Amino acid sequence: MTRKYNWKTGCDVEATLSVIGGRWKPILVCHLLDGRKRFGELRRLTPNATERMITLQLRELEADGVIARHVYAEVPPRVEYEVTEFGRSLEAILVLMQEWGSAFKARRLAEELEGEQSAKTA
Repeated sequence: MTRKYNWKTGCDVEATLSVIGGRWKPILVCHLLDGRKRFGELRRLTPNATERMITLQLRELEADGVIARHVYAEVPPRVEYEVTEFGRSLEAILVLMQEWGSAFKARRLAEELEGEQSAKTA
């Protein structure tokens, strides 16, 4: 995948999003922050993502130095993924995203309940 981000002149937020801006990347990193995982385990943890998309996003995260891929010389072959030290620096950002998402969901739920109550009284 060719990236269009210009590292020399681009915005810092754009730099961050160029690394974690895939639909599944933040979720994959969150799962890997809990420890090493094999592909099958990541697949089970992200059931709405296709195998192809998980593979592509893992490759991009690896290319950016966020995760490391470990291949073991076993039969059958065993591959594990883990967050690198550099990738761990994303943990605070992901926690903030999680907190924001939780607040957003609570707000939406409150709005929905308020709308239902208004409809009942009207």
